[in-house]
Amino acid sequence: MLDEHRSGRMAAWGNALFAGLISPDEAAERIVGEDALHRVTGLPSSTGADAEPEPEPVGLTLALGRLRSLGTAGLRVALPAPGHPLGLSGPPEFNSRALDAGEAVIAQGAALGMTPEVYAVGPEGDVHAEVTWHCQPVREGPPADVPSLSEAERELAEAMRDATEVLTDLDVAGSGPVADAALEAYRARMEAGRRLLAPGYPPRAVRVLELAQRVQALVAIAHGEDGGSGSRDDGREHGGAVSASQIAARAEALRPVERTARRAQVAAYNAYAEELERKQA
Repeated sequence: MLDEHRSGRMAAWGNALFAGLISPDEAAERIVGEDALHRVTGLPSSTGADAEPEPEPVGLTLALGRLRSLGTAGLRVALPAPGHPLGLSGPPEFNSRALDAGEAVIAQGAALGMTPEVYAVGPEGDVHAEVTWHCQPVREGPPADVPSLSEAERELAEAMRDATEVLTDLDVAGSGPVADAALEAYRARMEAGRRLLAPGYPPRAVRVLELAQRVQALVAIAHGEDGGSGSRDDGREHGGAVSASQIAARAEALRPVERTARRAQVAAYNAYAEELERKQA
């Protein structure tokens, strides 16, 4: 629940590379993060409508360089959920894969999109994650339901208040030991210097992303997730909302809060591409 979206890392550090603020090796290292390996499949082998995809998966540095040569001006993030195609613009084939993954990266100007598929690799006790990014054509157009940074910041303030009220009314979070430990783990990660966004992003985007992740953490805790593994308990650690009707009420009350947090994260990650688009207009 406290981890960054891989699409966010891809967009943020890819954009910093395109802006000439970091090297290709640093971009790849930042995107991979704690994963073992990232590869890209389906990437066009050259420019032109008749370009064939690369026959084999390629590494990140080659893929990012190819995206730039194909006309990519900036990378955007999509974080869709059922009934909410946040950040997508089609076609249906790509939207479906993005929905399955829960995230995607859109290469603005190249009409391409990428979705991550994560594999657990290695023997028991030494399992690590490898990621394959599937590249597909996308429709160039306004992304669905993405707010401006100012809108996202305002909505987040309201969402934080709503989340606190919901959790208090349902007696589910904010006071139990697991909830306290989860929030403390979040603070510790922030204080350890984890960089939320790459160079080139405005301070407001960093502020919005941090607040959105805090709201997302509260929502995850309220749903009974632990401090980092993503597993769920029966709700008792976080309060009294343990009956089926109470759990359903909790989920319904928190749904708009979670939606607001996702919209704000997309707004923050897309701030670089939005600013670039304004300068080119």
